[in-house]
Amino acid sequence: MDMPSASPHDSLLASPHLTPRDGDFFNIDAALTEEDRAVRDSIRRFVDERVLPVIGNAYVEGGFPRQLIPAMAELGVFGANLPEEYGCAGLNNVSYGLIMQELERGDSGVRSFASVQGALVMYPIHTFGSEEQRRRWLPPMARGEAIGCFGLTEPDYGSNPAGMITRAREQKDGSWILNGAKMWITNGSTAHVAVVWAKTADNDPDGKSIRGFLVQADSKGFAAKDQKGKLSLRASDTSELVFSDVHLPADAILPGSRGLKSPLMCLTQARYGIAWGAIGAAMACYEEALSYSKTRIMFDKPIGGFQIQQVRLAEMLTEIVKGQLVALHLGRMKDAGTCTPQQVSLAKRNNVSIATDIAREARRLLGANGILAEYASMRHMANLESVYTYEGTHDVHSLVLGQAVTGLNAFK
Repeated sequence: MDMPSASPHDSLLASPHLTPRDGDFFNIDAALTEEDRAVRDSIRRFVDERVLPVIGNAYVEGGFPRQLIPAMAELGVFGANLPEEYGCAGLNNVSYGLIMQELERGDSGVRSFASVQGALVMYPIHTFGSEEQRRRWLPPMARGEAIGCFGLTEPDYGSNPAGMITRAREQKDGSWILNGAKMWITNGSTAHVAVVWAKTADNDPDGKSIRGFLVQADSKGFAAKDQKGKLSLRASDTSELVFSDVHLPADAILPGSRGLKSPLMCLTQARYGIAWGAIGAAMACYEEALSYSKTRIMFDKPIGGFQIQQVRLAEMLTEIVKGQLVALHLGRMKDAGTCTPQQVSLAKRNNVSIATDIAREARRLLGANGILAEYASMRHMANLESVYTYEGTHDVHSLVLGQAVTGLNAFK
């Protein structure tokens, strides 16, 4: 059998169909609806014009660029896939995913802000809250006038939230007294209201008594303290929340919340957005590396002309395409109401993992320049190390999938 002795035919390499446009090598753009593309493009413009000029400095200084909040609200970013009757955009889940993708092309901290606001605060209020709670909180949150945070993780309980020690004790008049602490809380020092998960019974190792509560930031006994010393997600506010005999009225409880399943449902919503967001970070790194490879001259030619860099770029692009297809199909299933939490786990696990690898390889292609804040890849690389860990670590999602395919529980 004859074997080719030369590289692939020049006409094949020159085909316009093999020229990636914005990392869209498989023309996934054609599979989107007109509304999907319009939503994506509007957020992309916002990121290009408003986020990218400030995010490098915000990362170095270590704080979320709060001046972006009004514009994000005007674009309908907050709770974008929640109903219009509460002031939200009412978009489908693919459009919502594309919003997360584009925000994380800018920075994981910007996507995290929107993700927490929408998926971890507005979603549980909409899903588990009373109609009065929905009317009170969702419209101002959609407008960016009220900011929320989500309190589940504790200093000693992350991957095992059922072991939480935060307690809410019901009083004779139906009110509650809240005590405990939460850790690694995005938006914690900015929030006007916190969705806090607490056990309502002492002897509860499985978390069956867990309920959600709306805790206003000005409540007596409530304190939020910024997390210091972060080397990742520096353009994001991260806090510790402390509750010392916080008195909550009877209507602070989310009446539809029941057991550990309720906060896990919220995490599934957030993980869905992360699966898209991580691809945005990967695309940003790939596009930066590709552009740099064409202009950086070494040994009298662009470094993109060397085999080692072409292999690096080919691997990046291949994984991005696979991640894009996973995210898109998951979004279609979510819109159809057929996706499972385990499928979301697979998407989050895969897409964050490949994005982390792509960011590292992009940084390496950039050489010494890759450590500078004016380039995005190392910032994304450091951010993605946090995304790899939060909303369910990579290893925990591996066990979720293992249980799904074997029927055997490796957690206990």
